[in-house]
Amino acid sequence: MLNVSRRALDLETLADGGEVDLLVIGGGVTGVGVALDAASRGLSVVLAEAHDLAFGTSRWSSKLVHGGLRYLASGDLRVARESAVERHLLMTRIAPHLIRPLPQLLPFVDGVSFRQRTVGSIGFLLGDGLRRFARTPGDVLPRPHRASVGESIGMFPALSRRGLRGGMVASDGQLIDDARLVTAIARTAAAHGAKILTRTRVTDIDGDGATLEDVLGGGSLRVRARAVVNAAGVWAAELDPDIRLRPSRGTHIVLDAAALGHPTAALTAPHPGSVSRFVFALPTQLGRVIVGLTDVDAPDPIPDVPSPTDDEIDFLLTTLSRVLERPLTRNDVRGAFAGLRPLVASGTGDSTADISRRHRVEVSSNGAVGILGGKLTTYRAMAKDAVDLACRQAGIDDPGCRTDRLPLVGAPGSPVPIADPGAFRRSSATLRARYGAEAAAVLAAGGSGGAGRVAEGIDVIRAEVAFAVRGEGALDSDDVLDRRTRIGLVPADRNAAAEVVGQVVAETLAEWG
Repeated sequence: MLNVSRRALDLETLADGGEVDLLVIGGGVTGVGVALDAASRGLSVVLAEAHDLAFGTSRWSSKLVHGGLRYLASGDLRVARESAVERHLLMTRIAPHLIRPLPQLLPFVDGVSFRQRTVGSIGFLLGDGLRRFARTPGDVLPRPHRASVGESIGMFPALSRRGLRGGMVASDGQLIDDARLVTAIARTAAAHGAKILTRTRVTDIDGDGATLEDVLGGGSLRVRARAVVNAAGVWAAELDPDIRLRPSRGTHIVLDAAALGHPTAALTAPHPGSVSRFVFALPTQLGRVIVGLTDVDAPDPIPDVPSPTDDEIDFLLTTLSRVLERPLTRNDVRGAFAGLRPLVASGTGDSTADISRRHRVEVSSNGAVGILGGKLTTYRAMAKDAVDLACRQAGIDDPGCRTDRLPLVGAPGSPVPIADPGAFRRSSATLRARYGAEAAAVLAAGGSGGAGRVAEGIDVIRAEVAFAVRGEGALDSDDVLDRRTRIGLVPADRNAAAEVVGQVVAETLAEWG
């Protein structure tokens, strides 16, 4: 469990001045993945994050666990195969409670050319080859099939009827939420002994450690470490002058699911004239559909929270509207968000969309191990490579990686099993989708009034807020609204829930602080 009390105890323990095996910088999916990998090998681990878990790029994804089809199309077989294998592990062993199969519909309508239909259908079949390569069962990810007109409209009611001849359907993995995955990984690392320190800024990095500054006003201390891993994502170059990145911005917009007829499948809309790039409309939790995404250069300076541009929002609306019965307008947009991909600079003038998504780990001149590039889906493989290199560099005895068979908290067989099976079965489907085996424990955390919603029309209850503070490391209302629950993706929802969330956070911090 991560909370303010454990944070204070971990900082107090570090102040004693002992050496740790590994210091990890960054609390995104890669950083927490490194912390879990190292801690599960039996190493002593400290993770320092300047803000909150999933504060940066990791919360701004499309919330998909990709099987590698896009990389197959670009000829990058290594990334395609790695993505398919990691998706298999996530959906069958590591976090099956947080991921569901999501049908993806390529519609055969007037806005999609014959060439786009043909190449897209072939791509879906090749993607199924990746599923078979990874040995993912068909009952976990259904095989592609041709959809009739009726089935297509049933899956996505807002679909255009102009020239509609059905479509092609394939499935990929969809996370209930990307930030929730990060939190689950961090808590699993903590269950294996890692010290997970948010609001802790790192300075003066070298191969022997770094200085940690408590952003909450607790001073600073020097942590000695046998190895240091820089997993700060798009901010990695600020900590290491040897690193060369070319950040790319990916923007999404948020729509009401009701405005699209409450779709049950994702809609795939090809970019005009392209057979390899698409805009996706993805039904997600809290009655929303997210539409994305773009891929444009995002030169320095790196903001804490990137902002979508008007051109990107208009591009997403226009491209998706080509396959809808009713064109979308700005009035349909309830929210928008953007994230920065930490792409490795290629030294060419290629578009950021053409830069490889392969990750790279290397030892910098300051002695730290840097981990760059990669994708959310392949975080575990990235972490493994980083810890392997750190152990070799520092001469640490290494029993080997075991995260390919290690369930996260909430998953079947996890370090935190179901304590009360009866209470678990009585918990709501929503809670089980977000917390897995911990659903009953979350409900219990809220006490007698915990089942009440934080605001009318928002499917988040007060108990989830209390549990975020008690067990998931949330230290203020922003952590809850913007990362533990994702209410903040829609500004109007954020405003509606802010007062109740703030009240529950304050009460819980007073109890646990």
